[in-house]
Amino acid sequence: MTSIDLADVTVAGVSVDTRHYIGGRRVASETTFANTSPIDGSELGNIARGGADEIDLAVAAARDAFPAWAAMPTAERAAILNRIADLVEERLPELANVETMDNGGLLRSNLRGVMPRVAHNFRFFADWAVNQLRHDDFETRGHTNHVSWDPSGVAGLITPWNAPLMLATWKIAPALAAGDTVVLKPAEWTPLTASLLADICADAGLPDGVFNLVQGFGREAGAALVAHPGLRRISFTGSVPTAKSIARAAADNLTPCSFELGGKSPCIVLADADIELAAALAVEQYDNAGQVCLSGTRLLVHESIADDFAAAFQAKAASLRQGDPRDPDTDIGPQVHAVHFDRIKGFVDRAEADGASILMGGTANADLGGLYFTPTLVGDAARGSEILTQEVFGPVLTMQRFATDEEALELANGTEFGLAAVVVSGDRAHAAAITERLVAGTIWVNCFFVRDLRAPFGGSKKSGVGREGGTWSFDFYADVKNTVVAPHGWKE
Repeated sequence: MTSIDLADVTVAGVSVDTRHYIGGRRVASETTFANTSPIDGSELGNIARGGADEIDLAVAAARDAFPAWAAMPTAERAAILNRIADLVEERLPELANVETMDNGGLLRSNLRGVMPRVAHNFRFFADWAVNQLRHDDFETRGHTNHVSWDPSGVAGLITPWNAPLMLATWKIAPALAAGDTVVLKPAEWTPLTASLLADICADAGLPDGVFNLVQGFGREAGAALVAHPGLRRISFTGSVPTAKSIARAAADNLTPCSFELGGKSPCIVLADADIELAAALAVEQYDNAGQVCLSGTRLLVHESIADDFAAAFQAKAASLRQGDPRDPDTDIGPQVHAVHFDRIKGFVDRAEADGASILMGGTANADLGGLYFTPTLVGDAARGSEILTQEVFGPVLTMQRFATDEEALELANGTEFGLAAVVVSGDRAHAAAITERLVAGTIWVNCFFVRDLRAPFGGSKKSGVGREGGTWSFDFYADVKNTVVAPHGWKE
């Protein structure tokens, strides 16, 4: 492993350093891996490929930086995080363009929503640490209980590729605000904006070693990170099988873990629903080319309105424009990687072979080719079949009919997941009767994807472990302490 002076690539007119960022300096590796754009398959650059050696360096740098960062007054840490947010906003077009090239997300969404949320993540958790992170003192037999949140140490963060920078900063910002130092391992398919964030952190005055970035593969850098005895927290967003392997590795060190995992969420359309609203919300589940863990991919529709709903849904879906995500008129871009494209196609092909009907889509876009998988609707799948129970994570929805509320709830709760749900109803009491019996971390009624950082976020069953957002994030990234003070024994 060596360090070199320059290792930049130019992506969308932006210079991006392809090396790791450890202890405030750029560090190269002996080997690299290729990074390609899902838009057209063009090579974006060769990325430093880290492993155990780089992880050791990064954890050591984070441990060295921890005492001073933890001791810094909360308001001073918050001021640095707000400067990071300022610089994110200044560089928003660059970040948006690079991320679109890297993961194929819509440029208009990155500009208007995703990158502004990156800045908001830093501002929100900085403000929360200063102004909201408190618990009222309380008395026990005349003794005063005082609850506080102490920095815990080094947080190892492993983040996904579907909204790379936004989802990374959903973890980075509260960890830093809590006084932890961080080692980030971004998804190998989408490493570029994390590298730009490292530059932004340096420019904002974040002390060396507080934020560290190691790029590479899960089986190498990721495995070394989660098994490292120097960590005090692990946060991971990704698949259930990977979470299980992380939990096993973390168990040897008793490192606390937070897991945000998969979903197979229902979108329940009740008999009293507004059909046009229901169809519009259902089409929204194709957002980000279906690469959204929260999507209500299982359309459960009351049999009395199912035919009308299906007609309205397919009419709206037919108006979606698939194409280059840099085009502002595009609604659906490509899948992130050829491996993932093939995985999605495999799900659909197996469903059809098992007797399901492909009501819409089901293959690559004939005009675009490449990684553009058409918006797909699958019907007549057998209960318990793979397409109804396993997360596809692509633009593939299924449709089932139900006759009673009991049947709808049985179908909705009938998977190993419990991340989210959508309920569409014209009757408040009816909707409430359904939502109170759904097993899900987040439920949207007559809406979709309304998110607030003050709300708890996480999944039930195999969709996750723990909750983050607001004080819940600090409960995880900090050591929560209760100090009990007696009323007597004082000399004054």
